[in-house]
This record gives sequence, structure tokens and C-alpha cells, in this order.
Amino acid sequence: MTAAAIQPKGTGAIHSSAGAQHARIWGVGGFRPDRVVPNAEIVEAIDSSDEWIQERSGIKSRRWAGPDDTVVSMSEAAARDAIAAAGIEISQIDTVIVSTVTHPYQTPAAAPIIADRLGLRCAAFDISAACAGYCHGISLANDMVRGGSARFVLVIGVEKLTDFTDVTDRGTAFIFADGAGAAVVGPSDFPGIGPTIWGSDGSQWETIKQKESWLDVRDQGLDHPTIEMAGQSVFRWAVWSMAPVARQAIEAAGITPEDLDAFIPHQANMRIIDAMLKQLKLPADIPVARDIVETANTSAASIPLATERMLREGEIPHGGLALQIGFGAGLVYAAQVIVLP
Repeated sequence: MTAAAIQPKGTGAIHSSAGAQHARIWGVGGFRPDRVVPNAEIVEAIDSSDEWIQERSGIKSRRWAGPDDTVVSMSEAAARDAIAAAGIEISQIDTVIVSTVTHPYQTPAAAPIIADRLGLRCAAFDISAACAGYCHGISLANDMVRGGSARFVLVIGVEKLTDFTDVTDRGTAFIFADGAGAAVVGPSDFPGIGPTIWGSDGSQWETIKQKESWLDVRDQGLDHPTIEMAGQSVFRWAVWSMAPVARQAIEAAGITPEDLDAFIPHQANMRIIDAMLKQLKLPADIPVARDIVETANTSAASIPLATERMLREGEIPHGGLALQIGFGAGLVYAAQVIVLP
């Protein structure tokens, strides 16, 4: 015997929210720790040299967080900078999205704490997409503004990688650094954020990972875990797989490489950046972010930090078109063309 089908009341209908027709980045900000660490300070622990590090990565120095610098405090500083650049009031922020893999708490997320530091009571959450996290956050913010669930979204990319770096690991000790970058995404009367080309390849998850799970740390009495990386595998993946993604982002935005005013890739390695340029065949006159020389790899913070510096120093134009692409642990990636604030 079958039960009779239950019919819905049919007396009400959900109202959907209407957002802005378009979204754009209104302002960017950044925080760089005061402490500058040259290669000479770390080479002894990894039996290396300044020349070897520069040849392998392009890095000459990096910023390491001070005793009072945390994921939350660095994020707050970058956020205030971005909000000021956007020319809006802090109270106008509806949502805070924080991309990080180095907030030292499994829970709660960093975003609600940062929102509280800013005096906000709003939607606030973290995302974990490693070095591609900022571009993921920009895409989410774009969709939220256009979908009507937020008017202004604060997107933060922040890492304190020194908390998870083995200073004796010859493959990673010279690469990772600390910092925070932020952007305010809000409504626009023109398309300011192009379609995002993003994806993942979880079959390669072990190429960049935390060495031990927190359960292993607990059950086996292990030391604090650090991040390890299969450098050559990551290099090959980034060079040969990310250039096609970047090209797709350009095409999806409806522009040509010649239309770009800037190329702002994740600052993973200078050799990766140079190899991607060869694959993309971008015009020689397009400014390219090379902040890795003095900031090293700040993961989710690298793209907004580079964007903020290039704008501040007049290297790229306000209102110009920039291609940004992030890629990293997961393996995950995301790319989009944006109008520079």
C-alpha cells in the first residue's frame, strides 16, 4: 500500500533579493611586517647561499611577522587600509571573507574576530584555498554583490606562514613569508570583475601539504606541524597548467592580451612567473608583478599585496585592466580579469 502524495499548500512564494548589475573592486590595502629578513640570515640553517636562493626563486628578502603580528592583527591593518582607499565607511561592509591557511585555530574562523575588531556585526567566514584564496574570495564577493546578499564585501588574503615553516627545510624555508592584503568589492555601473576560471586537481594534494594531520600530532605526540612541498612537481604543474587557465580568463572577459594594463600572478617563484609569461606571450610593455623579490611567497596575500604596491607606486593605472591568477595547495587555482580600483 502506497501513501497518498502530499501536496504543497501553494499559498506563498519566496521573494528573491536583487543585487547590483555589476561589481568592481573599490579599493585595496596591505600590511607588510616591519622585519625584513635577507637571504643571508637563513642560509646557514639550510646549508645554502644567497646566490642559490636567488637563482632558484628570485627571492632576495622577505618579511617575517613580529611578536605582536597575528593573522587577525595583520588582516585588520590591511582591511582598514582597503576601506580607506575605497572611500566608504567601515559600517557599510556587509560581509567579511578571509582566505588563509595559517589561522592557528581550527575554529572559530578568523573572519568573525576581524569583523569584531572593525566594529562590525555581519556575515563573516574563512575560506581555505591556499595561494588561490584571494581570487576565490573576489569571485565570491562579485557573486554576492550581484546576487543581492551583500552590497560591500571585504576580501582579505592573509598568511603567517612562519608559524608553519621548518627553518631547516632546504625546499621551503627560504620561500614562505608573512603579510596581509585586502580589497573592498562593491556595486558598479560597469563590469569590473570578469568571469572566474577556477578548478582543482585533488589527485595531487600531497605536493603541497601540512606534514602531519592534527590527529597525528595529538595521537603520536609530534611537534607542531609544518608545510612541505614537492617543488619540481609544483613547478611543472604551475608552468604548464596555469598558462591555459590565464588565457581562458582573458577570453572569458572578452578582451585580448594586448588590452591588459597589468599581469598580477601569485608570487610563488620568479622562474614560474617568467615561464608563464613565455607561455602566455603577453606584450612586452605590460607591467608584471615581481614582488616576490622582496616579499617572498605570502600565499593568499601575494596578489592583493602586489596590487596595492603597484598602484601606490604608479606602476599600473587606476581603472586599467589586470589579469590576476592564484594557484597552490589542493591543488587549486582561480583567475579573473579585473578593473583596477
